Amino acid sequence: MAKVAFIGLGVMGYPMAGHLRAKGGHEVAVFNRSGEKARKWASEHGGRAAATPREAAEGADFVFTCVGNDDDVRSVVLGECGAFAGMKPGATLIDNTTASAELARELDAAAKDKGLRFVDAPVSGGQAGAENGVLTVMCGGDEDSFQAARPVIDAYARMVGHMGPAGAGQLAKMMNQICIAGLVQGLSEAIAFGQRAGLDIETVISVISKGAAGSWQMENRHKTMIDGRYDFGFAVEWMRKDLGICLSEARRNGASLPVTSLVDQFYAEVEAMGGKRWDTSSLLARLNR
Repeated sequence: MAKVAFIGLGVMGYPMAGHLRAKGGHEVAVFNRSGEKARKWASEHGGRAAATPREAAEGADFVFTCVGNDDDVRSVVLGECGAFAGMKPGATLIDNTTASAELARELDAAAKDKGLRFVDAPVSGGQAGAENGVLTVMCGGDEDSFQAARPVIDAYARMVGHMGPAGAGQLAKMMNQICIAGLVQGLSEAIAFGQRAGLDIETVISVISKGAAGSWQMENRHKTMIDGRYDFGFAVEWMRKDLGICLSEARRNGASLPVTSLVDQFYAEVEAMGGKRWDTSSLLARLNR
């Protein structure tokens, strides 16, 4: 059992922190910008709600952050009320936020200056994966920092991998999102095509999902896509944030991402249709306008 702090109790962080307490058996302190949510979590799970990130991190062996973007991470980690200010020497900060590789390197350097460890550890698996404790976690950081963090991360993960030095976890998550963007667009086009051709889409999917065209997206999203239901899962606005990170990194490293750029534009059109909070499979709605 370790002493743990978890900062950021959104749709992902809330259940992840719960698994650290219930499955991992760790002593957990939490912080959230909405203090009411932190108190609710503490009441449900038997942990402690803290007034600031620094207070949550005091005495902790491991501090987890799961917030919105680069600036949000900086706001809860740096400064006199940030987690770094409260962490003891040798403690590890594990950032589950999907953020830039540049931020990960910045925090890794700042952690080393303070005698701390840092792991960038973005996750994949969505809200359902967080709730069921079966997320895939892509980690960047020093080998010893990763090995120290891995047994604790296991509480909410099905797969934990070390991708390389600080920032490599975020780069791997970018690859993940690039793959998903292309897969969802391809699935959307296939369903729209089949509908126009008058095929029974459920029957077709039951066959082609067992062949080379099969994917997690096809297995888990085709039914709700056929029904035109997009009120669950990973929101379009979040995906656009992630794709923005991918495209920004590609401009830095010279990678060509023509499909990703196009799908990001398609998601912008979905947002214009009122689909900012629809899940990412709503690319089909754009084709069926």
